[in-house]
Parts: sequence; structure tokens; C-alpha cells
Amino acid sequence: MPTPEDLAPLVPAMTAWRQDLHRHPELGFEERRTAAFVAETLRGFGIEVAEGIARTGVVGTVRGRPGNRAIALRADMDALAMTEATGLAYASATPGRMHACGHDGHTAMLLGAAHWLARHRDRFAGTVHLVFQPAEESLGGARVMVEEGLLDRFPVDAIYGLHNLPGLLLGTIAVPKGPVLASSDTWEVSFRGAGTHGAKPHLGTDAALAAAQFVTALQAIASREVDPLGTAVVSVGHIAAGDAAAPNVIPAQVFLKGTARALDEAVRSHVETRIAEIAHAVAALHRLQAEPRYIRRLSPTVNHATQAAMMVRAAQACAGPAMTRDDHPPITAGEDFSEFLARIPGAYAWLGTGDPAHPEGWHHNPHFDFNDAALAHGAAFWCSLVETELA
Repeated sequence: MPTPEDLAPLVPAMTAWRQDLHRHPELGFEERRTAAFVAETLRGFGIEVAEGIARTGVVGTVRGRPGNRAIALRADMDALAMTEATGLAYASATPGRMHACGHDGHTAMLLGAAHWLARHRDRFAGTVHLVFQPAEESLGGARVMVEEGLLDRFPVDAIYGLHNLPGLLLGTIAVPKGPVLASSDTWEVSFRGAGTHGAKPHLGTDAALAAAQFVTALQAIASREVDPLGTAVVSVGHIAAGDAAAPNVIPAQVFLKGTARALDEAVRSHVETRIAEIAHAVAALHRLQAEPRYIRRLSPTVNHATQAAMMVRAAQACAGPAMTRDDHPPITAGEDFSEFLARIPGAYAWLGTGDPAHPEGWHHNPHFDFNDAALAHGAAFWCSLVETELA
């Protein structure tokens, strides 16, 4: 199977691609420059290209020896609305835009794998679709690709995803069993009471007091209502009330917004139900009104057993048993790769990009930068997976 050493000659090119993409980050559904670069590069390898799927999505198709099976490999392309603070020579040239999750690295690794696969078509039987997805960061690019017929135009037997993880030793491939990432939902609650002078609280109904008790009561969902061996997260990310210029006024309305996470659908539904129930109960206690709203965004990302085992086999062949893990715990971040896994078999793995004792910076951090030393490891793993799956 291909190893990182086999892909080493491509490292200078992959590094140049990655750093160019890093310098020119684009937000979800706006990845026009990135998509054009990906399409042009794939065509330069002699690969069939389809563009404009979900606005800026690109699919490259590599055909090997005759075979009746097909798989898809997915990389995300979008950046985040953040201002970079790395000071690197190739730092973002666009204020307020930054590749702070390593999608530039994911794109470069899949391009490197595309180069290898296009030149070694005799080493696998069947078809590989290289899916360069837009808008993974909260905008649902995977869902839009599916709605626009991705899986009908490019039918596959399985789909695979790979994401960098700074807390894992460089070159490690970790393939979780079952849940990989949590659902990612948003909730909102408005408490409406009767405002009054802060010196005469008895003349109103205090929405601020109700909101404070609601925030405290929320924490009982995860700590007292979900199995301690299960997982739930309910966090408050935004509270708006009153006017800072009028601290002597008890506001008539308080608005709260936050996130909820779970690793399985039963827990997710329980969290949704209980947020609304607690909001109404607190409102009744304080003689005011509550208007809760729960917005389901991303389902849990859960690996299919057969495809996870396939990724483990490919990782062992590429990185070696010592650098392969099948026991990585779930993470409560969210991923729209779940949109694919809800429809077809597949699995999602982590690529170690740093020393666990000294991670070089975590995702969604203004100091984050993808470790270019991981490029050969990721590209080689993709090639190994193709040869393992399409032997």
C-alpha cells in the first residue's frame, strides 16, 4: 500500500497548494477561487471534473481498472469568519477570513491523493469520486450537495471523510467506533414580562430573574437527566436584555440563545423537549411568558461498522498498527458529514497533526495553522484506503 514515503515527492507541491489556499480563504458557498483552483489542478492530472454542485462544489472522478464498485472521498474547502493572528508569511490576505480549521490542508491532501491515483490507475478496480465540498462550517454544504443530486449523479457504495486533529501524534490515524461527533443544534428562548423601575420590582414581572433561573436549571439536563455514560451538552452563548445606559430599569424582555449537543438521537430529542419544558415552567413560576425555539442543524456523525473497519485496515497498511487507533472517543463538535452517512454507508477518521503534549493550536483559534508535515500522511492514507476498498 502507498505510504507517506511514497507520497513524499508530492510534499513540495501539496505544501504550495495548501499555503496558497491558506492565504486566500473563502467562506461557505463563496469558495469561487478555491473551487476554480481545485478544478484546474484536477484537470491538470487528467481527471474528469464536474463543477457548480451546491454552487461551488467540485467532484473529480478517477477510474481505475474495470470494476463495478465506486467510493467517494470528501474534503471540505471553506474558511471561517475570523481574523488571523499567526503572523505567517502566507497568513490570510483577507481581513476577517481565516482557515482556522485546516480545510486548506484537507483540500491539499485530497489533491495530492488525486495526483497519485491518476498515475496509478492500475492499482485499483472501480471508480473514485473526489468530493470537494463547500460550506461545512454551519451552512450545510453537504445537505445542499445531496439535495442537488450528488449521490444520484455520482453513485457510490461508500463515502469517507478525514479531518486533522492537533491533539494526536503526527501521522496517527484514529477511526472511532460508532459515534464520532455530536449533533449540533441551536436553541432560543424569549422571556416576556412587565418592565418596571428597578426600585419598585413588585410593580412588574422580572424577566431577568426568570432568565437567570433558567440558565441554572438548564444544567440539570446533562447532570441529572442523561445517563452519566451518555453525553449531552447544553450551553448558553448569548443573553440580551435591557440597556446598559439604564441599569435602574428591569427589562420587560430577555432573549437567550445557545447550543445543544448529543451523541445519539434519543438524548437529542430529550434535550429538545426539556429546554422547552424548563422555559415554560420557569416562566409560569414568575408569572410571565416564555417562547422557546429549537433549531435542529446537524445530526450526530456515526460511523458504519464495515466502513470503519475498512479505514482501520487501510491505516494499518499505510501508517502501521502502532500509529492506528480504533478506540478514539467521540468529540462534541459537529460535522455535516452526517448528511452523507444518513444516506449511504461510510466512515470518518482523524489524522494526527501534532504532539499530544504540545499541540500547535486547536481549531477555530486565530493562531491555528495546519501542520504541513501531515500532508504526506493524509494523502497516503487516502490512496491506501482506495487500494484497500477497491482491491
